[in-house]
Amino acid sequence: MDVLYDIYCDESCHLEHDRQKAMVLGGIWCADSKRKEIARQIRQIKKKHDLSPKYEVKWNKISRNKLNFYVELVEYFFSNTDLHFRTLVIPDKSLLRHEVYGQTHDEFYYKSYFGLLKTLLQPGDHYNIYLDIKDTRGEEKVRKLHECLCRNHYDYDRNIIRRVQQVRSHELELVALTDLFIGAMSYVHRELNGSVSKLRIIERIKQLSGYSLQRSTLYREDKFNIFIWHQTK
Repeated sequence: MDVLYDIYCDESCHLEHDRQKAMVLGGIWCADSKRKEIARQIRQIKKKHDLSPKYEVKWNKISRNKLNFYVELVEYFFSNTDLHFRTLVIPDKSLLRHEVYGQTHDEFYYKSYFGLLKTLLQPGDHYNIYLDIKDTRGEEKVRKLHECLCRNHYDYDRNIIRRVQQVRSHELELVALTDLFIGAMSYVHRELNGSVSKLRIIERIKQLSGYSLQRSTLYREDKFNIFIWHQTK
C-alpha cells in the first residue's frame, strides 16, 4: 500500500563564502497521516515547559534555562517510532574543487540535496518536501530542486515527488526540529565548544542514537542516518 510522506528539510552554513567550515543538510520525515498528532505532542511539550505553542524551536536558542525543554524534545524524537532523521555533512567546504568537476557551488548544493534525499524516496510511495530556505533566492531553489529530484527519479508527472515547497521554520514544528538536529551536527563538525548547554544536547543525541556523530552510519540506518561526504580524489 502506497504511503504519503512529509520530509522537513533545513540547511546550515550552505553558502560558499560564509567563512564557516562545515556545510550541513538534514531532513526529518514521517507519514503525512501522523503529522498533526506529532505537532500536537510537540506543542504539549512546549506547554509543559511554560512556553507558548508558537515558540520557535531553534538550535541558536538553546540556553541553560531552556535546557530541559530541548533535552525532552530530543528524547521525544528518539522515542517516537514515526519520526526519522537523515543528515548529509560536508566537513570542510574549503576543500571543495568545483572547477575540477565543472560545477558551480549552486550546482553542488542541488547535488547535495539529492544525496540527502535519494535514500528516502521509494517507488510507489509519495512525498511532500518542505524546506526552510533563508536566502532571497528561495523560490528559485525550490523550483530547481523539484526539477532535479523528479528528473533523477524519472518522475516526470510528479506522482512520486508531489510537492517541494518553501516554508518558514516557525510555521511547522518538524522543520524547527530539523533545525535542532542539523545545528547539533554543525556544532560538532565546526569543532565548537563554547556552550555547555549545547554540548549537553549533543551528548544526549549521542547517547540515544548510539553514534559519535562524526562518522557515517550504515546506509540503511532508519532512525538517525548520517552521511559524511568526502570528495573523491
